[in-house]
Amino acid sequence: MSELQHPAYREVRPVTDFASVLLCANPGMMTLDGTNTWILRAPGHPDCVVVDPGPKGKKKHVKAVAAQGNVVLGLITHRHYDHTGAIKDFRKQTGAPVRARSAGYTRGAEVLADREVIEAAGLTITVLYTPGHTGDSVSFLVEFDGRRAMLTGDTILGGGTTVLDPKDGSLRDYMNSLNRLIVEGEECVMLPGHGPDHAELIPVARFYKAHREERIDQVRAALVELGVSAKDAKPGKVVKKVYADVEKKLWPAAKMSVKTQLAYLAEA
Repeated sequence: MSELQHPAYREVRPVTDFASVLLCANPGMMTLDGTNTWILRAPGHPDCVVVDPGPKGKKKHVKAVAAQGNVVLGLITHRHYDHTGAIKDFRKQTGAPVRARSAGYTRGAEVLADREVIEAAGLTITVLYTPGHTGDSVSFLVEFDGRRAMLTGDTILGGGTTVLDPKDGSLRDYMNSLNRLIVEGEECVMLPGHGPDHAELIPVARFYKAHREERIDQVRAALVELGVSAKDAKPGKVVKKVYADVEKKLWPAAKMSVKTQLAYLAEA
């Protein structure tokens, strides 16, 4: 679709004829190359919808987003700061309402409802609750002229694996959400919250599901080796066994996921 390739900073990169991305320059361990801000509009339409305006303090990024046309709506995939921190500045620059599953990140409109259909910027956008990464995570199915794309937020990334936030995320919810995206994602281009886009969602979702199942089996084996139950296990000790092949600087993130894995196994 475009000669630009990910990561392309400071440039709006078309991915489909109705979805473009502006990559925020906030690379990091948890954000990969940075946060993807998605700009959605039917070809030639004056209005646009913006998904995830980005983190706080990136004024040039928000200014570039606001310059993309008549922004009529902001949508939020989940609560994490690198997706929501710019909401105040985004509202100031565009005046557009912002909608999220959580009331805490909704401005000037109602919270999002599961399976709600939004008609805006010449597109049909269906809200799908996909909790797991966080309790408030949602995905957006975007349809135009028979073509489909799924914005997955951090539920499925363009590279690597997703960390499950033990504050309100759960592995059971996450596995159910992966199944939902496999069912709903037929012929969908995948537009993630971080990392490059993918031509097909379903193969990536299936890979993510298989990876999680493999990790669960590894955690079970580690518990047997440690001689403890999932309820009594110390997450740090499990990380050392299960994530021995992962760089130690990533172990704090792995520990977050292990906490959700242990909670999942304790419920079983």
